[in-house]
Amino acid sequence: MQRVVQTSSLSAIFHGCDDPNSHLFTEADWTDPDHKDNVPYTRSKAIAERAAWAELPKLPRALEWVAINPGMVLGPVLDKDSSASVQLVVKLLKGEIPGLPRFGYPIVDVRDLADLEVRAMTAPQAAGQRYIGSGPFIPLSDIAHVLKDRLGDKAKKVPTRKLPDWLVRFVGLFDKEVKGQLFELGKVRRPSSAKAEKELGWTPRPWEETIIDTARSLEAVGALSPMPQV
Repeated sequence: MQRVVQTSSLSAIFHGCDDPNSHLFTEADWTDPDHKDNVPYTRSKAIAERAAWAELPKLPRALEWVAINPGMVLGPVLDKDSSASVQLVVKLLKGEIPGLPRFGYPIVDVRDLADLEVRAMTAPQAAGQRYIGSGPFIPLSDIAHVLKDRLGDKAKKVPTRKLPDWLVRFVGLFDKEVKGQLFELGKVRRPSSAKAEKELGWTPRPWEETIIDTARSLEAVGALSPMPQV
């Protein structure tokens, strides 16, 4: 029988809980598109994965389906054209973020995600399952401190000052990007990858390694160099 592995997102899991800080998210959780803690991106991820599962029984022939729900994907880049997630590290290293608001992210290494996708495609017991593919939730301040501690002078522009919530909300009045993320301020969304670890033997590497490998690869491809003057 043919099998499809869908790369969904933790965004299809995280946004349906009024008190996420006290909740450990598993594959049993689903984002509620109508919940207040949503943006179009998170809504779209939940709607898309729900639609895929709903369509399976209607197919003309049987098809095995597996959904992988990764966190924020970081890790070594191949060129300067990197994802929005990697751009966070770029901005930290370039000093384009003036301070550290109380945001955080569940991180997964792109190499570990690829490994999980292969396991999901080949393991018989994976058919019809969802698997969270993510390491722990990491505050932005911890990411900044790891860059500072491990990279020394190469991370001299990385901020260390924490921004108070009131200031972040004020900035959100003028910055659409910040405004769209204000509902995440102070939120801690902790994912559990226990199912993937137990059923598929998956083990994500330490998040610190992922952050540093991301930064070093960005330097290697020239993504941190100043833009040439025209």
